[in-house]
Formats: sequence, structure tokens, C-alpha cells
Amino acid sequence: MAVGARSGHDEPEKRADEAIGDDVTGDDVTDDERAHDDGDGDGEAAGRSGGSPKKPRSFWKELPLLIGIALVLALLIKTFLVQAFSIPSESMMNTLQRGDRVLVDKLTPWFGSEPERGEVVVFHDPGGWLEGQETPDPNVVQKFLSFIGLMPSAEEKDLIKRVIAVGGDTVSCKEGGKVVLNGVALDESAYLYPGSVPCQDSFGPIKVPEGRIWVMGDNRQNSLDSRFHQQLPGGGTVANDLVVGRAVVIAWPVTRWATLPVPEVFDQPALNQAVAAAPLGAAGLAGALPLVLWRRKKRTAGHTAE
Repeated sequence: MAVGARSGHDEPEKRADEAIGDDVTGDDVTDDERAHDDGDGDGEAAGRSGGSPKKPRSFWKELPLLIGIALVLALLIKTFLVQAFSIPSESMMNTLQRGDRVLVDKLTPWFGSEPERGEVVVFHDPGGWLEGQETPDPNVVQKFLSFIGLMPSAEEKDLIKRVIAVGGDTVSCKEGGKVVLNGVALDESAYLYPGSVPCQDSFGPIKVPEGRIWVMGDNRQNSLDSRFHQQLPGGGTVANDLVVGRAVVIAWPVTRWATLPVPEVFDQPALNQAVAAAPLGAAGLAGALPLVLWRRKKRTAGHTAE
């Protein structure tokens, strides 16, 4: 009887525990089901609905998106970073040969960088330099590839030359002699075409205006450069704003791969010292003038007193 009485009291307690358990969980969920739940209820919902996880998109569906992103990146790179250009003539031999593809740095000009002596630069026609020269007529595919920078432009009238002098420099040359830059005769044997004479015709001295450059080809006997356009506005010089960028590397063909550094001849400190000499001389003259006038006035006053 005692045992039976104990059992009678245990039964209500068990039911109460089950009722409390139902109120807490609100559902009969096993430990295994909780372990497979991902914490946000998605797994439970998927299990109840009987659906399967979404399948990833196929490669062919994502391909147009990938191509679109690649084209946008190529256009941005061509506009702001680098662009390919094709060499159409022999004016820069042997540094550059006809058919070479060069990569031009277009980024540094965006940060205020200006052309420097010795650099090989690409620039737009200042006006009249390419007059009478025919440009090829590319097809639609070539135009598109040129637009996004995957192919050198065939329509734009651009030139490529070496910067010899920048704004403030004085450049000259006597027939058969060397180019003289700020009073310093340049040894250009490192990059001139073998057998090429630095100057077959005399010119200068020419003072290059600020914000402009004087350019010449490495193949001096086959280059219509600044020397031959002195009758045009600018006197043969090119505005810095027309410079697309500096050619930094020969990218194609592979057998011609090479960088395009600035020749050591343009690193001479004497080139900059010569430019600075003129302003210093003018400053010295301006400083001496008041002293001369003061002494003259003093002498005049002395003569008057006598």
C-alpha cells in the first residue's frame, strides 16, 4: 500500500513535468534535430518543406557578367594606367622598330608629372606634323579592341619621339656636330641609330618655352621632329598637355622585350646648373644696380658740395 501510494503521487508529478516541457519547447524536437539546425531556422524550414539547397549558377550563365567586368577593367586601365601603341615608322630606330608594341604610362601625368629630358614619349599631333600622311582604316573589331585598350589605336594621330629639352632649356646644333643643351654638348651614341649624324642641319639656339618640350627621333636622318616644324605655332615645340604619356617598355614582339630607361647623358648635373645660371646672373645684376646708383648719387652730391 505504501508503494502504491508513492506511485499515485509520482504520476501527477510526471504529467506536470511533461506539461512544463511542452510549454518551454513548444514542439517535440530531438537533440539530433537541434544539432543539424544551423541556428537561424533555415535547416528546419527546408526539412519541413521538403526542398533542396539552391544550386550555384552555371559557368555559362556567369560568363557574360565576367566578360562585362573584364571589359570595364580594360577600359579603366587604358584610360588611366597604361595603353598600347604601335610603332608605324623607322624614326626611332634602333631604339624602336616598325611594328613594335610599346606600353605607355598614362598614370603619372594625372598626378602632375611632366615630361623629362631623355624620356621617350607619345604625344598627339600638335597640328600639321602628320599632314598628308594616311592613317589605316580599321574594321569594327579593331576599333572596339582599340577603344578598350587591348589593341593599339590605328585612327588617332599620335607620334613618338625622345624629349631632348624641356621648358627653360636652350637647345642648338651646328651641321654635322652634336646637339648642345644648355651649353653642354650631348654624347648621344648610346641611343642614336648607328651611323646617324646628331644634326645634319643647323638650328638654334632655341629657348624652349615653359610648359613645352623639344623632341627628336633617334634616327635623325629619318625623323620629321621638332627641327622640321619650326614654322608652325610653337616653333617646333610640343605642349606638355598634348603628351599622352611616357613609353616604358617594349611589350611585343617577345623577342624585342625591353625597358626604355632615360640615357645617362641626361643625368649630368651641368644641364641643370646651366639653366640656373641665367636667373642667378639676373638676380646678381638686380642686386648690384641699387649699389651702383647709390654710389653715383653720392659722387654727384660730393661734386655739388665742392
